[in-house]
Amino acid sequence: MVKADYQYQQHPHVEARKENPPHQVHHRKKKLSLNDRIGLGITKRVGTMWAAYFFVALSLVSLPAALASGDTLIIVAWVAQTFLQLVLLPVIIVGQNLQAADAEKRAIATYDDAGAILEEAKEIQSHLSSQDQALNHLIDRLENLEAKLIKASKK
Repeated sequence: MVKADYQYQQHPHVEARKENPPHQVHHRKKKLSLNDRIGLGITKRVGTMWAAYFFVALSLVSLPAALASGDTLIIVAWVAQTFLQLVLLPVIIVGQNLQAADAEKRAIATYDDAGAILEEAKEIQSHLSSQDQALNHLIDRLENLEAKLIKASKK
């Protein structure tokens, strides 16, 4: 009879995964250059609703002049170039920051789920190994019984 002889080979990614946890944004701050820190600082400050409120107030300063001109083109230009661009920029950054935070939470949850699945797979592998041993024991006993039956039938 054929015995169970499976030999488990752990995937090399398992050990690499232990050494490299998921990358998180707050780890990155230590490695930023001066220009990167300046850019990140400006983005953090502009990407707030307070900056949006400030830009609304700033854009309203030129609204009376645009309306007083009576020129439709100047009014449309004020709306498109002054108001929308100034106000939407920080609002969009706020939205992107919220989306990025949610995406990071999902990525970490996925990483944790993958770790749990890996541990479950290891447990299944251990269970299968125990079953292989039990099956091999039964096969040995069955072979012994067959040998005894053959020997008894020849007498």
